[in-house]
Amino acid sequence: MNANPFLGVFLHAIGGLAAGSFYIPYKRVRGWAWETYWLVGGVFSWIVAPWVVASLTCPAPWQVIRQAPVSSVAWAYFFGVLWGVGGLTFGLSMRYLGMSLGYAFALGFCAAFGTIIPPLFQGTFGELLSALSGWVTLAGVAVCLGGIAVCGRAGLAKERELSPEAKRASVSEFNFLKGVWVAIFAGVMSACMAFAIAAGKPIAELAVRHGAPDLWKNTPVFIVILAGGFTTNAIWCLILNVRNRTLPDYGRADVPLAANYLFSALAGITWYLQFMFYGMGTTRMGRYDFSSWTIHMAFIIVFSNLWALYFREWKGTSRTAHRMIFAGIAVLIASTIVVGIGNYLAAK
Repeated sequence: MNANPFLGVFLHAIGGLAAGSFYIPYKRVRGWAWETYWLVGGVFSWIVAPWVVASLTCPAPWQVIRQAPVSSVAWAYFFGVLWGVGGLTFGLSMRYLGMSLGYAFALGFCAAFGTIIPPLFQGTFGELLSALSGWVTLAGVAVCLGGIAVCGRAGLAKERELSPEAKRASVSEFNFLKGVWVAIFAGVMSACMAFAIAAGKPIAELAVRHGAPDLWKNTPVFIVILAGGFTTNAIWCLILNVRNRTLPDYGRADVPLAANYLFSALAGITWYLQFMFYGMGTTRMGRYDFSSWTIHMAFIIVFSNLWALYFREWKGTSRTAHRMIFAGIAVLIASTIVVGIGNYLAAK
């Protein structure tokens, strides 16, 4: 299939919008503990949605997985388990920091590790330094990290300027120190998604041989990866349900059960859409598809910060803090353009 980097960037933008928006439906859940609505959403994002999409886009996805090399399935699942730890703590970072700070810190580390380590691990990093397209792509990665740093600095300004009461008015469980440590750990572990996708390439190739369009070849891969993520999250959420005595949440009569399940399902499906479009985007990025991870992270931070502004998480901060967050978003958008140009040069 011919590379089309600009289409790839557009698909990553849609995925970033989904990832930057998924937590919003959870704000409408009432009377449930965090572990309850996180697990319900997880059933839809890590089990239901991957199977539905794969069944619609790939002939016999279960047969594809069964015929795939055992090592590929095992490694994709294993890295999915590790990614699941990152996804679990990522949800906690939203809980303690809010959308703006949580996304900036967690995804900053995620972008750095998830973009640079795979080509180093595969021994292909040197190829980037031998061509103009490689240097342009790496420049785009550097610009992206710079934009993330600006967003993080804006978040620190917010932390200094707002009173504890003002912070908790927008983020009810705001805890900066706990949130930062959780976000750093989430970012490092979430980078395992890049390794999981790389490990699942034989599954994707087999899906194409079974008749799946190249654009949808990664859908069976996500079945395996997200099953690993579900394993981690389900175990921890059930432990919390028992420890916190919140198991009755799933059937409580004094909460709007139907609405809670609906909004949790909506959040979970939206979460999955980021990977669906990410998988589509990588098929169009050309030779340097490793840069997809940086582009994906950049768009997530862009849209999450826009939502944070909409929900007035920055209310009460100075004009300087507002200028910094807008500057960070602008730099992130610019980085996606630079990376797209690098991929276009490689494709040519």
